[in-house]
Amino acid sequence: MRLDGKQVICLVDEEFEDLELWYPIYRTREEGAVVLLAGPEKGKTYTGKYGVPAAADISFDEMDAAACDGLLVPGGWAPDKLRRYPKVLQLVRELDAAGKPIGQICHAGWVLVSAKILQGRKVTSTPGIRDDMENAGAVWLDEAVVVDGNLVSSRRPPDLPPYAKAFCDVLASR
Repeated sequence: MRLDGKQVICLVDEEFEDLELWYPIYRTREEGAVVLLAGPEKGKTYTGKYGVPAAADISFDEMDAAACDGLLVPGGWAPDKLRRYPKVLQLVRELDAAGKPIGQICHAGWVLVSAKILQGRKVTSTPGIRDDMENAGAVWLDEAVVVDGNLVSSRRPPDLPPYAKAFCDVLASR
């Protein structure tokens, strides 16, 4: 249980990519971390693209960068909503400044783009948002997983096993 005592926040909103939300959560919990789902409303159940539900344990207003050790951002269409919340962008910036792990997969890169933390950073994402990532100053690589310091990025669901492992590895090293 190398992540025992660690707390991770996973962002959630409507139309998250089901596997990209749950696979990293379960993998991180298997290692001993507590993972809390944070959404616009505490207690509300959000529905993934394929119908899988996810209830928010806390609201965005309750998120505390000092009290958490890492962040997971799922893909799907949720990131386009998530990046519109100032509290989400503030959390991303604070965690990045503190060097805490931030995991993002597929379209989740949009959240990091809007948080303006990608200048000069190496990342990957779904190829569909490559231009957005590069226009934000990132160096985009077509690889299953890219780790650049505290940022752990991945492309799509087939990359989930190496992505979740890499996120846990980075979290364990902090």
